[in-house]
Amino acid sequence: MMRQHLNYILKSIVILTCMILLSSCGTRKDLVYFQDEPITDQSLSELDNTYEIVYKPNDILTIDVSAEVSESVAAFNLPAVAYNTNAGAANQPTVLRQTYLLDPQGNIEFPVLGTVKMGGLTRAEATAMLKEKIGVYVKEFIVNIRLINFTITVLGEVNRPGAYTVQGERISLTQALGLAGDLTIYGKRNNVFLVREVDGKKKYAKYDLTSINVVNSPVYYLSQNDLIYVEPNNARVKSSSFNPNTGVLISAISTLATIAAIFIFRN
Repeated sequence: MMRQHLNYILKSIVILTCMILLSSCGTRKDLVYFQDEPITDQSLSELDNTYEIVYKPNDILTIDVSAEVSESVAAFNLPAVAYNTNAGAANQPTVLRQTYLLDPQGNIEFPVLGTVKMGGLTRAEATAMLKEKIGVYVKEFIVNIRLINFTITVLGEVNRPGAYTVQGERISLTQALGLAGDLTIYGKRNNVFLVREVDGKKKYAKYDLTSINVVNSPVYYLSQNDLIYVEPNNARVKSSSFNPNTGVLISAISTLATIAAIFIFRN
């Protein structure tokens, strides 16, 4: 009789343990982003990367027009704005350079010139266009344009996921992953992919970091607002729903089973 009780207890422990383990198993569907759009070589070839920035709505620019006689081009520059932060012993005001925000149509309002279309132009094209327009009024001057909100986002299995503003106007895939602290041990090295907006449509491309040829990818250099996503591997997927208290619970059940078995044998 005691042996039957013991067998019943052991079977109950096995069933209960299996139920706990099964309830803590994660699935790919529960964890992985962007699952409904297959990434193909065709989507990669559709992306054109000339390493040149093309201005688009919501870009923020600084535009400086300079000349040997600064007064001759002063009208073509936005005035700096001074504001008081009430910080510091001297209570000195902070001087802030004004910027241009491209509207939904890609336009800016430029001093003297009025509405100017910047969207769809590279820096070289925009510079040449402004030189032609300003040249009607002034001779011998320089136009310097800079994009100041060049931002890329890195998500998934990296150590520091997030959005990063780049100081320059060019960044590679590996540099972007470096900003994010590199992949974690759970990241799929052969399934890193890119989401990019091209002409108002989302395009996709896939990277294989295990291949040296990744540096020859047409999208190795990133564009403004690109998204890099590192898919989790199977080990991360399986552990995604693991309850850290599961081990303690199983240990407690085993201990109770042992106590019960000892009690049965003694009686």
